[in-house]
Amino acid sequence: MADADHPRLILHDFLSPGICKELQFIYKSCSTVGYRPNVFSTTLSHLIATNCGHLILPFISVREMLKEKVEEFFGCEYQLFIEFTGLISWTKGASIGWHSDDNRPYLKQRDFAVVCYLNTHGKDFKGGLFHFQDGEPSTIVPMAGDVVMYTADSQNIHSVDEITEGERLTLTLWFSRDSYHDEDVKLISLLSQNFLNSKEVELGWYLPLPASSDMYWFSPDTGSRHKSGFDISCARAHILGFTFYSSDDKIGSSSSDSSHDLSELLMKPLCLGREEELLEKEFDNSLHALQVFFRDAGGRILAIFSGPIGLGDSLRAEVLVLLQTPEA
Repeated sequence: MADADHPRLILHDFLSPGICKELQFIYKSCSTVGYRPNVFSTTLSHLIATNCGHLILPFISVREMLKEKVEEFFGCEYQLFIEFTGLISWTKGASIGWHSDDNRPYLKQRDFAVVCYLNTHGKDFKGGLFHFQDGEPSTIVPMAGDVVMYTADSQNIHSVDEITEGERLTLTLWFSRDSYHDEDVKLISLLSQNFLNSKEVELGWYLPLPASSDMYWFSPDTGSRHKSGFDISCARAHILGFTFYSSDDKIGSSSSDSSHDLSELLMKPLCLGREEELLEKEFDNSLHALQVFFRDAGGRILAIFSGPIGLGDSLRAEVLVLLQTPEA
């Protein structure tokens, strides 16, 4: 516990490895260019705007758990509203100097901040240490599952070192005592508008829009160490019991195996198959396909589709081989 002049709380292993992986997946599926150079982000409003409102579900229990802890530690039970929730990635070159989180006139509503680390310093990235200008602890080394809570005012001026390698990923929230800035009210309104304005009339289908073309799986520095930057999408599909299929009649033939790179195939239009069934919808690419999956509050993996059709012999022969052993 910090002193009264610099109230802050550090919680180790507050988020489970499973939650960290699920939030990483959502970010990698739906991220877009962020608010600073070399920063990428995924906000809840962005998920709704891209027809990925179902991906908000994993955030619900985490947000409430964090809100309760903030109110308990800072002694403001039932007084706070979540002002902002976002997945924020800092890549090579990103940094920020000394500042408080309410240092702009349009940010004065922010009373408390929470930073949840979803990956680990030294393993997933280098640089990116979090420093407080005064008080203890003065330096935070990001570790997956750890959480930092602090006041958003000048009591907790802080900075973040430049990322020198890899990608630093966090779930970041700000809390306000002002109900006018309640994020939930805005999200409910967006969800209602999105539902009413949807042009998708086929029952059982509400297909997300493709993720931004600016999203990526690995940073330029780390990507070279992987056989394919998109192998993780194969692993994700495989662990869910699905396989990617393509309409390209050359895929699967011995003559084409050497000329087609898996990462290129996964960025082309494809379908999902499971056992003897092929889902009738075609997706823009593998990332688009994976956006239909989400984890519910009970930990079950669910999908927002229905209506598979039979899998023919010709299509069965065109399966994209899974080249990477899936990880839990």
